Amino acid sequence: MTQLESARQGIVTDLMRQAAAAEGIDPEILRQRMAEGTAIICHNVKREKGLPLAVGKGMRTKVNANIGTSKDDTSIDKELEKARVAMRAGADAIMDLSTGGPVDEIRAAIIAETDVCIGSVPLYQAAVDTVLKKKKALVDMTVDDIFDGIAKHLDDGVDFITVHCGVTRSTVERMRNEGRVMDVVSRGGSFTVEWMAHNNAENPLFEHFDRLLEIVKPYDATLSLGDGFRPGCLADATDRAQIHELILLGELTQRAWDAGVQVMIEGPGHVPLNQIEANIQLQKRLCHGAPFYVLGPLVTDIAPGYDHITCAIGGTLAAAAGADFLCYVTPSEHLRLPTVADVHEGVMASRIAAHAADVVKGVGGAMDKDIAMAKARKNLDWEGQFTLALDPEKARRLRAESGVDEEHGACTMCGEFCAYKVMSDGSRKQNVGG
Repeated sequence: MTQLESARQGIVTDLMRQAAAAEGIDPEILRQRMAEGTAIICHNVKREKGLPLAVGKGMRTKVNANIGTSKDDTSIDKELEKARVAMRAGADAIMDLSTGGPVDEIRAAIIAETDVCIGSVPLYQAAVDTVLKKKKALVDMTVDDIFDGIAKHLDDGVDFITVHCGVTRSTVERMRNEGRVMDVVSRGGSFTVEWMAHNNAENPLFEHFDRLLEIVKPYDATLSLGDGFRPGCLADATDRAQIHELILLGELTQRAWDAGVQVMIEGPGHVPLNQIEANIQLQKRLCHGAPFYVLGPLVTDIAPGYDHITCAIGGTLAAAAGADFLCYVTPSEHLRLPTVADVHEGVMASRIAAHAADVVKGVGGAMDKDIAMAKARKNLDWEGQFTLALDPEKARRLRAESGVDEEHGACTMCGEFCAYKVMSDGSRKQNVGG
């Protein structure tokens, strides 16, 4: 049985116990939420080294880091270092989006190197193999090529796969009729749209969805139903195409659940602040409470170089409204392939957003960390502050660079006029005088 089927039969599995322990919750609570589809465990049965990751209602908001090569940078070593950095920074999952170089070897190396959850987009594999190995055009992929790519990724041990099943001819028609500034910005979505147009055929992942479920189920992997029509700019947010795709994904979610396959839903994208909460509510309603995995959302289009910040702003609001999984954005978004340093910055920005939202959602233990930090600051307990910091290494380095006298206690912002120090000294004098 799959984890979903076990949950529905009232069985608490070892993976449920392991994932629940990591969340600090009762395994029975996790089982119940899995049974209703509002929580999942991402874990391919072939990942002996991989840790099960619980995502969904009542869980800590998770963070994913995208890495992967392109034709312009095919270094396996560099991608492995990005994976290590992402894990050290606290990423809960890593998606390998490689399209350049030896993509099979890169994926295998990342899976072997890590124990965190691994995701991928198998359609990239099919496209790369068609163009580079078969010397054909991308639109000449066959239906079997697409499904063979999916099977290959699952057999390698990928825990969740993004599949753009809601990119259909009817959704494309709605996009064309309404009009968009940026049309389709999802790479997998654009591949699918062009394939459908060239072949005058429906999206195979939609038309043959049952075949997809049959391939996925033996691995007990999670389907991440991709948002091929996610808005690539604020002006395109929450439009006809995006919502039509979401309606289709809700219908496919029920079919996947009926087959015993776990599902999460991918979401936008670029969204104005005043539309983010509505987007979350729509997803939860239309997709029956399935976990929601969002890219950002980015709340402005004019901050290249700082899009990890626009992502963190939108991600905080989205997660506070109920999103369960945040895909990071790095400072290099829209500009280049991210560097190792960019990966670290991206993970930290999204972790800040995730934690801020967890405080709002009342996730167990979230607020306790902030209270502990407040006490450490009041007591000028620098080691305590470093230990509690999301990025202890950076916090420690910045203080060391200030050249402050450790016996002085305060930082160089206020020095002897530090509010904590003044209040502490004043309290001692009053106690002595009393």
